[in-house]
Amino acid sequence: MNNDIERILFDEEQIQTRVAELAAQITNDYQGKRPVIVSVLTGAVLFTVDLIKKIDLYAEMDFVDVSSYYGGTASSGTVKLLHDLKHSIAGKDVIIVEDIVDTGRTLKFLMELLEGRGATSIKVCTFFDKPADGRSKWRPITLVLTFPTNFWLAMVWTTKITTGTSRTSAF
Repeated sequence: MNNDIERILFDEEQIQTRVAELAAQITNDYQGKRPVIVSVLTGAVLFTVDLIKKIDLYAEMDFVDVSSYYGGTASSGTVKLLHDLKHSIAGKDVIIVEDIVDTGRTLKFLMELLEGRGATSIKVCTFFDKPADGRSKWRPITLVLTFPTNFWLAMVWTTKITTGTSRTSAF
């Protein structure tokens, strides 16, 4: 599996350390509150699971699926809602958990959607921030890692069931 990897930018220890720091920050920022953690399908699911396991407070969880790629490798420029939230977020504090923010187009779409639905507050937590030219004004508020714009990134979370070990890598 690793034969086609040029180099690993962040190893499992770096990733899990930063996820734990981020979870502690969220725990501190939301003391006495019960935020709704909205995971953006499908890329952010495993990051969301790692994060929520380390957050030391009660939180609700919901999912949304949006896309501007429609199965291709380049954005169409139009974001579509493919799967909506199951629960109302009116009057609630929301944390959007995203895997990667590139142009910010999807994030802008989600923030406007959730603001329109009456969320009390909205913060964004993204695993990777990939700064891009012409990016939308919507920026991640909290992020785990930033990587250079000239890198193509693949994130892999794998579990080897037979040995009981797991590996998280970004390469």
